[in-house]
Amino acid sequence: MPVSLNATAVDALADEPLDWRYKGLPAAWWGRTPAQVCADARDPFNDGAVGPLCVLSSSALAHNGALMAEWCQRRGVELAPHGKTHMAPQLLARQLDAGARAVTVATISQARTFRAFGVRSVVLANELVDAAGLRWLATELDEHADFEFVCWVDSLAGVALMSAALEAAGARRPVDVCVEVGMAGGRSGCRDAATVDEVARAAIASAQLRLVGVSGYEAAVSHDVTPQARATVRDYVREVRAATERLLPTFESDEVIVTAGGSTYFDIVADELTGWDGDRKVHTILRSSCYLTHDDGLYQRSSPLPALRPALTVWAQVTSQPEDDLALVTMGRRDVSFDQDLPAPYGLVDSAVTKLNDQHAYLRVGQADRGVVEVGAWIEFGVSHPCTVFDKWQMIPVLDDDRRVVELVRTFF
Repeated sequence: MPVSLNATAVDALADEPLDWRYKGLPAAWWGRTPAQVCADARDPFNDGAVGPLCVLSSSALAHNGALMAEWCQRRGVELAPHGKTHMAPQLLARQLDAGARAVTVATISQARTFRAFGVRSVVLANELVDAAGLRWLATELDEHADFEFVCWVDSLAGVALMSAALEAAGARRPVDVCVEVGMAGGRSGCRDAATVDEVARAAIASAQLRLVGVSGYEAAVSHDVTPQARATVRDYVREVRAATERLLPTFESDEVIVTAGGSTYFDIVADELTGWDGDRKVHTILRSSCYLTHDDGLYQRSSPLPALRPALTVWAQVTSQPEDDLALVTMGRRDVSFDQDLPAPYGLVDSAVTKLNDQHAYLRVGQADRGVVEVGAWIEFGVSHPCTVFDKWQMIPVLDDDRRVVELVRTFF
């Protein structure tokens, strides 16, 4: 799967003038382009940022990208990071530059977004049964010989719907598919070996599909890292391997894909899904993406790479302190993630966020922090689960270690 994106289209984002649409950014930047702001190495807080403001650390992004690339190379796996985490072509460009071979997406709309920026290799980690989406895909594949695409199949009904829609669209190129192995209590995927084999045979029999591999998702149940949970994950990943070995003679491509690996158990995936025998080349592809920003919660606890650094934070201002031990901060559910853990304040000794409203955070102020937390103070918060932070921000400044902006990242949710 060739890796490329249209650098001209990505670079053009730096030439679109800033305005009121991008929350938190200083009004002094309105009418200027990201390229102009970055050329002057502006400090958003000195220039009049209004809270809340989401920022990225340039040094942490560089560190995390290099660390993951080195780990993948050492373990003999490839990387197709999940673009739904950030939906930011500029960040994907960093990942591709570090050696990623494709982008993973969850929906056909996300695929269309990255195609608009010239991404040539797309993994859709779902079964695609939307007739309109399949029509778009058929046209895109037929008109662009260098476009490589693969998605999942996990049912006879899915194979039939895909085949019929592609035939009706007059598709000339077959769509590459991986049969998905599911897990009990998990998400999608075939629940037993017999169903895996049955769906694989149906895909092979379809003139509109081409069976190229096996897929799975090992964190579909939880992100628990206890020995028992990791043993359960290992057993499941071994089922993915067994399916791959069983189907190896039947795949319709010279090179085979086996793919799993979110951001919690990718070490187990590398353990169990490498070291293949036989003449066919097997590409073991991880779909991790949260490694790039890491976090101060879910992945801090569960990532196999403890040397990763948090790169994504949200700054907010204390707007009210109605009680000695309570401060209200200008940051809420519309600004920061809350599906895994509440935001964690930096630089405070014994204070914690206890609740979020739409636009407010309730900060319980410990005795040691009473002189620091006061009305008007700015506080930086670490986040848990970056996926549900990115979707709340259309433009995110990337800052160097002196808090000067070096890039402005645009997201497309």
